[in-house]
Amino acid sequence: MLSKGEHQTVPLSVLLKRELANEKIESPELSHGQASQSKKGEDFTFVKAECQRVLGDGVATYSVFGLFDGHNGSAAAIYSKENLLQNVLSAIPPDLSRDEWVAALPRALVAGFVKTDKDFQEKAKTSGTTVTFVIIEGWVVTVASVGDSRCILESAEGGIYYLSADHRLDCNEEERERITACGGEVGRLNAGGGTEIGPLRCWPGGLCLSRSIGDMDVGEYIVPVPYVKQVKLTPAGGRLVIASDGVWDALSAESAIECSRGMPADAAASQIVKDAVQPKGIRDDTTCIVVDIQLPEKSNPPPPPPPKRSGKGVFKCMFRKKTSESSSNIQKDFCEPDVVEELFEEGSASLSDRFCLMLSVSHFSYCNVSDLVLYLLSSHNCRLDAKYPVCNMFKLFICAVCQVEIKPGQGVSIHAGSSNTRSSRPWDGPFLCSSCQEKKEAMEGRRPFGDGRYSSE
Repeated sequence: MLSKGEHQTVPLSVLLKRELANEKIESPELSHGQASQSKKGEDFTFVKAECQRVLGDGVATYSVFGLFDGHNGSAAAIYSKENLLQNVLSAIPPDLSRDEWVAALPRALVAGFVKTDKDFQEKAKTSGTTVTFVIIEGWVVTVASVGDSRCILESAEGGIYYLSADHRLDCNEEERERITACGGEVGRLNAGGGTEIGPLRCWPGGLCLSRSIGDMDVGEYIVPVPYVKQVKLTPAGGRLVIASDGVWDALSAESAIECSRGMPADAAASQIVKDAVQPKGIRDDTTCIVVDIQLPEKSNPPPPPPPKRSGKGVFKCMFRKKTSESSSNIQKDFCEPDVVEELFEEGSASLSDRFCLMLSVSHFSYCNVSDLVLYLLSSHNCRLDAKYPVCNMFKLFICAVCQVEIKPGQGVSIHAGSSNTRSSRPWDGPFLCSSCQEKKEAMEGRRPFGDGRYSSE
């Protein structure tokens, strides 16, 4: 989550206090458009504008944009489209303030992705899907992604930023190492006589992605744990381009921005799809969503960038540290620190890493009473114990993924069996139900690959 000594993230509370000190900044106005050309009928989009965080409160709103690129059928994409948002929201504690709600989103997105995958696999359907899921609350943009669909941001200042990671095995060395460490194999198709063809794939199954939702037939090395990035824009705003690989296989991020510059969001999405399919015709489902984020009085799309200074490249890096999960191998220069600020970034495929990082003591400012009690009642035993009746009183033990209440003696700490034990850990949670613990172990390669199905609680 934090760079190794190179750059420290800016706490959300600090940014919000900064806003209040400089007088109230208006909420942005969002305009969006989408376009698609279908080859297989496996791309799906989800758009839900001005959702209410508090029922009946029309002021506290957020908007959601999702792109689901299915493979081996459309079942996983359709199921994710219909269920992912609710699973994410179910993982957010109730009665949070705005800044607490936004700070809780990264962990909730991880839980929501894993629960959606787990529930879908119980249906015993073999299709899979990439997911790029964007939640916009005020000037804060949170993106969670698995697979090779991407989300890029062009700030009003002209910088182009990647807000998602590319989980293609061809271009992600860390994911290749993770799969082989868990017992999987990575290689190309063997055409006979020692000749290998096509992209790198994960075996068993032969999927060329390392992360997705679904894909129960290709082994648990393909995980649903998303890369999550959360940033805060300046009131100058910017433009998001969310697109499937049908776009990115044909266009660079710069080309997608340039070909649609000056157009309203709906026309921009259509132009990007048109430019992607024009050279070679439609070879894959090609889908694009464009979202403009700007102050209400600005009716035009983001202005063109200022003249490029000599020695500067086209792409700018949002943070001081270039992540290993970058969706491009292009070298990027640093941008001005006041253009776009990082609130959260994490790409580990390990559930233990993700929930530990997001449940650090500094985050107790937005946790509920149950979390505080968990902190105070910590023990050295990873398995829940009935000798703490106060836990039941507070309904303390809830599965971090599927949100079911765990009975005493049944839940398992997410740290159980982990080789990465920390010498000073103030609590043993969060906890998983037995079904979600099985899934966690399978994703880590700690149990033999079976049929991908999990028992219901």
